[in-house]
Amino acid sequence: QVQLVESGGGLVQPGGSLRLSCAGSGIDFSIYTMAWYRQAPGKQRELVASMASGGSTSYTQSVKERFTISRDNAKNTVYLQMNSLKPEDTAVYYCYVRRYRDHWGQGTQVIVSS
Repeated sequence: QVQLVESGGGLVQPGGSLRLSCAGSGIDFSIYTMAWYRQAPGKQRELVASMASGGSTSYTQSVKERFTISRDNAKNTVYLQMNSLKPEDTAVYYCYVRRYRDHWGQGTQVIVSS
C-alpha cells in the first residue's frame, strides 16, 4: 500500500523560505516521477513541480527560479524548497505519484502572510 506523508508547512512572511518533505512507503520513489501540487482556497489544484526518475525537473511558470524539487532515493523522500515566498503561494501542498493509480498525501498547509 502506497503512503505519502508531507511535512514542513507553516506560516512564513513574504520573502521567506520553507522546505516541504514527502516521505513515502510502499513504493520505490527512484523509479517514478514525483510531483508537488497545490490548491489555494477557491481554486483548482495545480501542478507546481515534478521530477522524473532520471532527474529532469519541470516547474510551473509562477515558481520558476524560486522553488526547487529534489529527491533522496535512499530516504524515499522528495522535497520542495520554496524561497522568496509570496502571498499567492498560500495553499495546501500535496505530494503525488502515479503507480497504477493516483496517490496523494494528506497535504501540508503553507501560509505566506505578514
